[in-house]
Amino acid sequence: MAATDEKAGKIKNSIQTKLNNCEFYEAHQLYKVLFFRYSSQKKNKEALDLTYDGSLALFNAQQMSSGVDLALIFVDFLEKSNATPDSENIARVSKLHSLIAMDHVERQKFVGLALHWVHKCSHALLHGEFGINYWHEKDYIQARYHLVRSHKGEACASMLIEYHVTCGYPNEVDLFIVQAVLQILCLTNKQIAATCFNRYTSKHPQVEAGPPYIKPLLNFLWMLLIAIDKGSLSIFTVLCEQYDLSLKRDPSYHDYLARIAHIFFNVSPPKKNNYGIFG
Repeated sequence: MAATDEKAGKIKNSIQTKLNNCEFYEAHQLYKVLFFRYSSQKKNKEALDLTYDGSLALFNAQQMSSGVDLALIFVDFLEKSNATPDSENIARVSKLHSLIAMDHVERQKFVGLALHWVHKCSHALLHGEFGINYWHEKDYIQARYHLVRSHKGEACASMLIEYHVTCGYPNEVDLFIVQAVLQILCLTNKQIAATCFNRYTSKHPQVEAGPPYIKPLLNFLWMLLIAIDKGSLSIFTVLCEQYDLSLKRDPSYHDYLARIAHIFFNVSPPKKNNYGIFG
């Protein structure tokens, strides 16, 4: 064991020497050699620490491809080693994701591996981290995708406000929040949906003080959340009937509402289509 630790120490020293001499290809290869030694010896923590720190070092040295390669090894080994999706590991994944260039061909692969690792437990937390990263990059489509699936209701609302003010038309101020809230409800997160709606309507500069609101769909959402909170199918049914014309602005709304009726009011689920409610 001592001899093995001594060999690992020598490789680490060689890696540092290569980094100091800007011999990044050689450093990258040595990181991988040591990783395979650690993993074959079931030294999972050491393997994860090595690939994470190595990826950071290579990113800091502007070695994008090498940094991404170690980042992929790190996130893949999280699952293979059954690493716990705790706050430390989630933060590490988020940090590496933020350092991968937006247009890098392997970035989406990294996201996919990370989400597969957490799919049984902490996916909402990781979606939140990815959503914040994409928001900072002004990639609103990806930010919206992930924040809707997170537990960050206020962040989702703030991102949607910025998204609408930056890219939307004034007459779409209600559309940006309606679909998001309906999708969050379809994920059974009624408290997150309420938080997102309240934040959006109270902070958006183009939404008048309410409730009630001038925009019919905002009133619909307000009362929909009340109906869900009360567990009132009768209120839900009347709302859908009274606001049917406004709901026709987007054909997907009725699919979302059918799903919501099933989740919160035990109404028979709709027939499945080939695309699913999220398209």
